[in-house]
Amino acid sequence: MIQKNFGFFLASILVVGCMGGGGLKMKYYKKRCDPISVEDTVREIVWSKVDKTPSLAAKLLRLHYHDCFVRGCDGSILLDSTQNVTTEKTAGPNRSVTGYDIIDEIKTVLEASCPGIVSCADIVALAARDAVSFQFQTEMWPVFTGRKDGSISLASEVGTNLPSANANFTTLLSQFRTKGLDLKDLVTLSGAHTIGNSRCALVARRLYNFTGIGDADPSLDETYAQTLRKLCPNPQNPATILEMDPNSSLSFDSNYYQALNQHKGLFVSDAALLTNLQSALIAKVFEDPTVFFAEFARSMVRMGAIEVLTGGQGEVRKNCRAINDQ
Repeated sequence: MIQKNFGFFLASILVVGCMGGGGLKMKYYKKRCDPISVEDTVREIVWSKVDKTPSLAAKLLRLHYHDCFVRGCDGSILLDSTQNVTTEKTAGPNRSVTGYDIIDEIKTVLEASCPGIVSCADIVALAARDAVSFQFQTEMWPVFTGRKDGSISLASEVGTNLPSANANFTTLLSQFRTKGLDLKDLVTLSGAHTIGNSRCALVARRLYNFTGIGDADPSLDETYAQTLRKLCPNPQNPATILEMDPNSSLSFDSNYYQALNQHKGLFVSDAALLTNLQSALIAKVFEDPTVFFAEFARSMVRMGAIEVLTGGQGEVRKNCRAINDQ
C-alpha cells in the first residue's frame, strides 16, 4: 500500500520544496564542499547504520526534534557540559536521547574533506531525514541547509521549551505556536511516535495513579491498559521497553493514528490530540498514509527552520560537542 502512495507523496515533496525558511537553501553545500557531496555522504553513513540497527531511525529523528525545540535547530543539544555550564543533553527529558556518536562519525568524515564547512546542526537535520527515509529508499522530505551552530546550551531551558509526554492539549499547542508551528504541525509531528520506544516511567501515572487516587486514565483503552500494566507492574522495571506504536515501532507508517483513534496512544500527550475537535479530525484523516506522509514532509521542513542561525550568525563547530573557542 505504501508503494502505491509514492506518486502522490513524491509530488508533495515538490510542493514542500518551495517552503524553505530562515535563510536556508537547497543544496547549500554543493559548491562549498567540492571534493564530496555532503548529502550523499550523510545518507551513505546513516543508511549503513540504520540497515544494521533499525531502531536508530527513531533515535536520530528524536535528536533533531529535541534540538529544534530548544534555541532552534542549532545543534545546541550536542554540546557537552563544562565545568561552568550544564548543557541541554543533561536535562531530564534529554537523558534518554542517543545518536550522538553517529553525528560525531559523520562530522569526522566531513571535516576530513571540507574542514570548517558543514555545521553540526545541518548534520542532525540531514541524518534525521535519512534515518527515516532508509525504509523507503527515497528522500521523505527536502532538507534545506545552511544552519550555523549555536554556542549556548543550557539544561535549564529544556523543561519550558520541549513538549512533555504528560502535557495536555492546551499546553502542547501553546508550545508549538511559540515555535511558529500550528495545530496541524502538532498533530503531524506527533506522528513521529509511529517509530521508537519508551519506558514505563513515562506512563506509570496513566496506569496507576492518574488523578491521585490510584486510578487509571479513563481515556486509555481498557484492554490496552491491562496489557501495559502487565508490561509495567507497580513498582516498575526501569529497563522495560514499550513500543510507542503497538506492534509497529520499527515501521514508519500511519498505524500510530489508527492506534490513537482506538484510544491506544501511549502518552498523555498522544491522547490529548483527541480532546480537541479539529485535532481529532486531522488525526482521523491521517490514518491514510498518503495524507500523513505529505503533511509530515511539510511539517518537518517547518520544524527544521525553527529559530535557525544563518549567514554570520553562529559558527561551524570543528567538534560537535564543544564550541570552537574551548
